[in-house]
Amino acid sequence: QVSCIEVVEAYVERIREVNPLINAVVKDRFEEALQEAQQVDKLLSEGPGDDYLEEKFPLLGVPITVKEAFSLHGMPNTSGLVNRRNVIATSDATVVSRLKQAGAIPLGVTNCSELCMWYESSNRVYGRTNNPYDLQRIVGGSSGGEGGVLAAACSVIGVGSDIGGSIRMPAFFNGVFGHKPTTGVVPNDGQFPNAHGVRTSFLCTGPMCRYAEDLEPVLRVMAGPGVSKLKLNEKVSLEKIKFHCMDHDGGSVFVSPVDKEILQAQKKVVEHIESDLGVRVQHVSIHKMKYSFQIWSAMMSSEDSNGQEAQRFIDLLGDHGKPVWPLWELMKWLVGMSSHTFPAIALGLTEKLMKLNHSGNAKLVSMGKSLQEEMEALLGQDGVLLYPSHPTIAPKHHSPICMPFNFAYTAIFNVLGLPVTQCPLGLGSEGLPLGIQLVAAAYNDHLTLAVARYLEKAFGGWVLPGKV
Repeated sequence: QVSCIEVVEAYVERIREVNPLINAVVKDRFEEALQEAQQVDKLLSEGPGDDYLEEKFPLLGVPITVKEAFSLHGMPNTSGLVNRRNVIATSDATVVSRLKQAGAIPLGVTNCSELCMWYESSNRVYGRTNNPYDLQRIVGGSSGGEGGVLAAACSVIGVGSDIGGSIRMPAFFNGVFGHKPTTGVVPNDGQFPNAHGVRTSFLCTGPMCRYAEDLEPVLRVMAGPGVSKLKLNEKVSLEKIKFHCMDHDGGSVFVSPVDKEILQAQKKVVEHIESDLGVRVQHVSIHKMKYSFQIWSAMMSSEDSNGQEAQRFIDLLGDHGKPVWPLWELMKWLVGMSSHTFPAIALGLTEKLMKLNHSGNAKLVSMGKSLQEEMEALLGQDGVLLYPSHPTIAPKHHSPICMPFNFAYTAIFNVLGLPVTQCPLGLGSEGLPLGIQLVAAAYNDHLTLAVARYLEKAFGGWVLPGKV
């Protein structure tokens, strides 16, 4: 009905209209995108046939955006680190290359937190990204630019990565869908920083989008040959899913209590599933979830099976240059002289403390392994767990510093290696998005994606900011 050039022009115009407010797209490639759109229209007019095109290019002409931490040829690849501000990607990350080969058209790259290790997307290279529902609120991190750009209807699909909730927190704060696949299926190559040692089992690359039905086709392209492991061709009967529900982590001292509105939204989901599908949602209380933050931290800093230590954050901050001294950087930061953000400096300081408690860490790693077994046994091949995406709705700028460990609600599933879909549930009383995490056992991504499509129909999914 419309030409590809019209579609791309509409998105370019939309970005130009709203990006000055939200600062999500940090570098565009509009000219190249428009040229690529013309080539798509030419291909369509010469028409080797729709069936052939659909099979060869399933995302033909679809405008996408890419988190700046991923290599996109000709675009910056700094990850918000000042001493990488001149780094321009000379190739594409594997997932970016696969999306391009499937016909997608990248419009540009989007903001993230410094080195992708904080849940507010702000850095000294590009500044801060604002939430489209309320400019005084965060977009989350580290794939926060993607969350904001999708919520503001500036892109169709986003490429995100997630080692502690970096896809799901921005998806939640911005009222869109985000999927963290089962670990080890979608390749992580071509992003900076990449995971090394034990962390390669925790980092996941996945799709973010406004509509639930878009998650699966994009995931298929991203996963490439590994897609068969995810059972996406299996038909899901919702009535046969064993639903479990957990309202909160059990009361960790490090984490905020869950907001009433988030609990209410989750209750409505449970009630809807029970009345509509005629199934019973089992309320569970998994004691070890109370230690989610401690388990994640210990597993992130543990050695891999070959005894290789996890890469140090302070070495990443230096990016192959001189090592960074966090205490010295803190002194510089206090007088406005540091090129690093406060959260990055704080993480450098806490990293040193984590290394001091060897026996405590070993206990937590073994607790994590036993929690994983408990989760896999609970969920089996037909179970889905409903769990809050975050204890609070999108916080105001800077306030994550006061509750730095709230990301534990998403992070725990990275170290457990489970697939999780964050699903929006409309807006709360302050006009900010609500949502829920849908969790399944490893390689059962098809279950969480099916439930996300179902809940989108029931609760309306994404809501255009400013519509209320």
